[in-house]
Amino acid sequence: MASQRHYATGKRKNAIARAWVQPGQGEITINGRTFENYFTLLPHRTHVESPLEKTSTLGQFQIRASISGGGVAGQAGALRHAIAKALVQVNPEFRGPLKKDGMLTRDSRVKERKKYGQKGARALFQYSKR
Repeated sequence: MASQRHYATGKRKNAIARAWVQPGQGEITINGRTFENYFTLLPHRTHVESPLEKTSTLGQFQIRASISGGGVAGQAGALRHAIAKALVQVNPEFRGPLKKDGMLTRDSRVKERKKYGQKGARALFQYSKR
């Protein structure tokens, strides 16, 4: 019999999310906490639920996730990426709409490193002409 639980990882900035998706009542548990308790801001919650809304599967899957690293926004993006990848494993027909909205592509934007001889990544030390 085929496995009912599907696993995927997602990344965004320094955050890494591991998600297990299986059929259920729609509850989302992150690091042992409820979804509303972990992501307190509404924009982060809607960002995480967007793959489920796009595929019309909101409330049909139980999602258990563990997230480490990064900040709240990066963690929300990482979890969104992981859920989208797991949904494609559940049903390959979901790949089209999710790929069209860019949910399967890893967001490669990360903080640029500081360069030596400079104040920051791009900023230089203040220059005094006289």
